[in-house]
Amino acid sequence: MALPTLNKQLQASGISRRTFLKFCATTASLLALPQSAVADLATALGNARRPSVIWLPFQECTGCTEAILRSHAPTLESLIFDHISLDYQHTIMAAAGEQAEDARRAAMNAHKGQYLLLVDGSVPVGNPGYSTISGMSNVDMLRESAKDAAGIIAIGTCASFGGIPKANPNPTGAVAVSDIITDKPIVNISGCPPLPIAITAVLVHYLTFKRFPDLDELQRPLAFFGESIHDRCYRRPFFEQRKFAKSFDDEGAKNGWCLFELGCKGPETFNACATVKWNQGTSFPIESGHPCLGCSEPDFWDKSSFYQALGPWEWYKSKPGKGAQKHAGKNS
Repeated sequence: MALPTLNKQLQASGISRRTFLKFCATTASLLALPQSAVADLATALGNARRPSVIWLPFQECTGCTEAILRSHAPTLESLIFDHISLDYQHTIMAAAGEQAEDARRAAMNAHKGQYLLLVDGSVPVGNPGYSTISGMSNVDMLRESAKDAAGIIAIGTCASFGGIPKANPNPTGAVAVSDIITDKPIVNISGCPPLPIAITAVLVHYLTFKRFPDLDELQRPLAFFGESIHDRCYRRPFFEQRKFAKSFDDEGAKNGWCLFELGCKGPETFNACATVKWNQGTSFPIESGHPCLGCSEPDFWDKSSFYQALGPWEWYKSKPGKGAQKHAGKNS
């Protein structure tokens, strides 16, 4: 029996065609697709069959999973996740032990070469016993699960770059997914945690075009990681005027001035936090009064003090793109 299309599943959930088209238009905009692509996106996505997804949680804090699951209210994005066939996610599935692993292998065999593999958390290679699931080391489970996957999405900075577990002295020998798997298309959606809409948009793009979107040289979606936090930040005018908060309780902080001198890493951090924001578009760290920590960049934990300025204002004024990757616009 053929699996129902996404259109039929959304209709059964009470989602109108109008709401679905608005979602497609928003997603097309976020992915920097032309307006003419909205109709094609709606048609292809609406006719897509329920895809099989295997989600492996390794050395992680569950924050990436929480970012997806803990939304303010049910959204179309959450319904998209409800209507993929999430055949394995050890943190949230009812099964455990051998029963869970049987479900993972059954999904891999039934959808060989077609399933998507999602991974959050870094992979310890210093000792296989540092992190295991049902007696299998993370590295062995990753290799086994990736073998017949159509593609891999590394969710969060730990899976993308090693993250906090990789921080000096890296006691577990933590590495990124791409350090182990080199023969599959991989998308890194970094962030600690990542933006949920970025994950949804990448899934929608794959369901529609059967490929991942354009990526930067760190294999991140250009649509979300193509500009720095600094360039998108609403406090940028204060930076240009050299109006900086000197402490978290001075007049500058109370007036919403730039947090550069309090250690903000926005000029060297690429993500869409300043525009997409969190909690249904309510806010993001800088808007809440705290400097950007640079959590979507490799080795952010070890680079410098979170509260030490990156450098002199004059240097960043003349070169606002310092630290920027040359975004190649490749795709997988």
